[in-house]
Amino acid sequence: MDTAVKQPPVPDTAQPPGAYRNLAMATIGFALTFWAWNLIAPMSGDYKDRLGLSSFQQSLLVAVPVLVGSLGRIPVGALTDKYGARLMFPLISALTVVPVLLLIPAKDSYGAMLVVGFLLGLGGTTFAIGIPLVNSWFPPSERGLALGVFGMGMGGVALSGYFTPRIAEHGHNLPFLVVAGALVVYAALAAVLVSDRPGRQVPAGTLARRLAAAGRLRVTWELSALYAIGFGGIVAFGVYLPTYLKTWYDLSPTDAGTKSAGFALVTVVFRPIGGWLSDRFHPALVSSAALGVAALMAIVQAFDPKLMPGGTIALLIMAAGLGAASGSVFALVSQVTPQAKVGSVTGIVGAMGGLGGFVPPLVMGAIYSEKGSYSIGFMLLSDLALAGCVYAYGRMRNIPRDA
Repeated sequence: MDTAVKQPPVPDTAQPPGAYRNLAMATIGFALTFWAWNLIAPMSGDYKDRLGLSSFQQSLLVAVPVLVGSLGRIPVGALTDKYGARLMFPLISALTVVPVLLLIPAKDSYGAMLVVGFLLGLGGTTFAIGIPLVNSWFPPSERGLALGVFGMGMGGVALSGYFTPRIAEHGHNLPFLVVAGALVVYAALAAVLVSDRPGRQVPAGTLARRLAAAGRLRVTWELSALYAIGFGGIVAFGVYLPTYLKTWYDLSPTDAGTKSAGFALVTVVFRPIGGWLSDRFHPALVSSAALGVAALMAIVQAFDPKLMPGGTIALLIMAAGLGAASGSVFALVSQVTPQAKVGSVTGIVGAMGGLGGFVPPLVMGAIYSEKGSYSIGFMLLSDLALAGCVYAYGRMRNIPRDA
């Protein structure tokens, strides 16, 4: 059986010195690496025109980093349990610089872009580093809000959607150079400013044994399913919404990126709101309500309303629901997971969330190529969100808040 070094329990009191510094550093690092992770999506229309890609090929190009970044969270989360965020945050941030710069020579080859997109997935793994770091620094009664604030780092998707095409107007390679430079600076600062909680629990045993122990927890897979819907929906729209708006509503790449950034910004704002509500109500109830709202708005969008105002309102309310659900699910993770396994469980749950974002862009692209419509894709999203709403209320609300 997996064992861990026993440490005194963390009292449910005020945060120790360093908590907010680590929260700020984790959130900034998460945002920067997520910007890097999402560099291809805002430029996908340009790649499609330049390389003569089909809708499915374009979808695959933006989805590959999502897949790799999602699966990579599993080992990265387990390694964070073992070696700590002080090592993992600067290391992963520095390594992400490599594929960001490789996007420059790869831009004229679809095969090379797929390979670099595979490597770019590394940037999506920092989620599994930040969650156990923040979780360890804050008492249980305040973890929902703290984890929600950290989750705002997924606003890196919004930063990418808004700034990447605008920076590219001044030089096609400039966005990659800017992001690479920012990552180098952050990695250097993180090596100095990120610190693990004194006395943190360090698990014993091999990586495989620790992942197996996390995988044997039923709640790991229940949380994974909910997060695959909530966060998966956010990731899916983050990478595919520019394509959807450009194709269906005939927007320019810049306008599509701007509106996609607005969608991402709403998810960023509502993630800590979901965490804050989960500190006051059972997180499963918050998740159920949020997913119910997202399901309703997906149905509205399936009927292809005009972008202004109907489509914009539906998409933004959907973003609010998905953002709140993402925050509440990880508030639940912090309540029901042993501290020494938070990284491993986070890796698995985060991976499933990312995989939830990998499939929809492929499905949407394939359906549009075959049927010339996105309605079926939105109805599928509504079905999944409704299923999550029912399961969160019917089963997850029965899990004690302090299990």
